[in-house]
Amino acid sequence: MNITTSRLVLTKNGPDYLESTYAYAGDRDNARLMVYLPFASLEETAAFLKKAAEEWEKPCPAFYEFAVLMNRVHVGGLTLYILGEDRQTAELAWIINPGYARQGIAFEAARGLIRYARQALGIRRFIAQCDSENTASRRLMEKLGMHFYSCTGGRFNRSSEEERQELTYELFSSEVTDE
Repeated sequence: MNITTSRLVLTKNGPDYLESTYAYAGDRDNARLMVYLPFASLEETAAFLKKAAEEWEKPCPAFYEFAVLMNRVHVGGLTLYILGEDRQTAELAWIINPGYARQGIAFEAARGLIRYARQALGIRRFIAQCDSENTASRRLMEKLGMHFYSCTGGRFNRSSEEERQELTYELFSSEVTDE
């Protein structure tokens, strides 16, 4: 399955994208404000991508891991986690290779995935979370039309032992525009 936007193709992420995934997901500076990243090694990245590929093969995946391609170059990752037994809520997560930052790639990819998930998967509510200091993600959520939902403590990013605050934003499918 591929999702196409004006500049991007979102495709199944898996072992074929090992090196390019590790380039952004193993970058400590790029992933410093993320809960499950950075990956510590190529081996850890490979294990994650194997799990992602296996998830794609399930009748009802718990998550969909996409490789974000621009001009056939793998520039980032986008994940849709399906939440709840009714499978009508999903969490979005993204990361872009720092060499491709500030080009609107995460926005375009997330917007494309939201539209797809709303129409093809029946998702009615989207959430996204970020570290309270992750200004870029917070701005992206707002640009996507998401509304601030909560700020909670208890967040621990992988690259730090310090307890952090987490911002949660939400968007209902009825608020999604087709522009």
